[in-house]
Amino acid sequence: MASGTSEFDTFQLGDWELQCGESISNAHIAYKTFGDRKSPAIVYPTWFSGAISDNVWLIGEDKTLDPKQVEQAIALPSHVLKITVNSLKYFIIIPALFGNGQSSSPSNHETDKPFPKVSFFDNVRAQHELVTKHLKIEHLHAVLGWSMGAGQTYQWITQYPEMMDFAVPFCGSAKTSIHNQVFLEGVKSAMLAAKVQSSAGSKAGAIAVEGEKQRQWSPKEKEVGMKAFGRGYAGWGLSQAFYRERLHEKHYGFKDLESFMQGFWEAWACSKDPENMLVMLQTWQSGDCSNQEPYNNDFEVAMQSIKAKTLVLPCKTDLYFPPEDSEYEVAHMSPGVGRLEQFPSIWGHWAGGPGDSKADLKWLDDHLRDFFSKR
Repeated sequence: MASGTSEFDTFQLGDWELQCGESISNAHIAYKTFGDRKSPAIVYPTWFSGAISDNVWLIGEDKTLDPKQVEQAIALPSHVLKITVNSLKYFIIIPALFGNGQSSSPSNHETDKPFPKVSFFDNVRAQHELVTKHLKIEHLHAVLGWSMGAGQTYQWITQYPEMMDFAVPFCGSAKTSIHNQVFLEGVKSAMLAAKVQSSAGSKAGAIAVEGEKQRQWSPKEKEVGMKAFGRGYAGWGLSQAFYRERLHEKHYGFKDLESFMQGFWEAWACSKDPENMLVMLQTWQSGDCSNQEPYNNDFEVAMQSIKAKTLVLPCKTDLYFPPEDSEYEVAHMSPGVGRLEQFPSIWGHWAGGPGDSKADLKWLDDHLRDFFSKR
């Protein structure tokens, strides 16, 4: 493993210019690699709120994303020769989103000004710099990801359409829908209310008070705001059928709904930095892979530009990345480029990750194995 046993490595980007016209001073991107750099490379970006370690559930010797090289012994007349067999083993790169707390983020970037607006374009341009300049990789076998990782996958295959053979966005979209933005406005506003702030609107942070410096969250504001954020998210991440079947009790082992709200959703949200979450949320709300040259916000043209064989995997019960959006995306790809399959799951958005539903994990892994075998 190229990253050794360290939690992650960093690549310095310098002052990183952004689509919004601002820049992140002395920026860095965090990443971790698995496998041998000579193997076919796969970029597998992080998702909303996720750390690099939160992607590892899809990697392993028993998975399609298998980085381990196998030594095979060959008996010769005089001795036994061990050679490395590298068939269908991959070099896996997990780059972290700006704002996730590992790449440049409010929590590790000292400034008295609000963190600048960051787009998927900005993130993927940094990832491309990491892959090509630092890791010296010119071509990718695939890009794939869950949720915001899917958004970055779409960004990769439209921003650098010649660079990869395959793409697998799962439970995500090429453009954040209006309904998705509405959902995010709700949870964002619940969080900000604890700091007596209001949202400046979709694709923006809090309303700034003229002449007032950025103020840190107090411990109480953070606790109240993130608990509200978690409870708001609870009705979106998992489907109606998930709760109807009482999987919060049967699968996770909570005694009732309230203990699940506290022990799962509030605990998840309170483990995060609110300013980091606001940066990633703004990136998510702004998601649109056609918002770049040469597409100039023509979404259909952006979809037609995709050259990588693309397997799009929505979940039939996902409440904010519904299959209808994925169907529209695939319908506007060139003939023979896109294919769509639906997770047959009641886990909603959580069908695609982070590996809690073992049946959905197997379904995903089987589809990846089958897709990558069609070389």
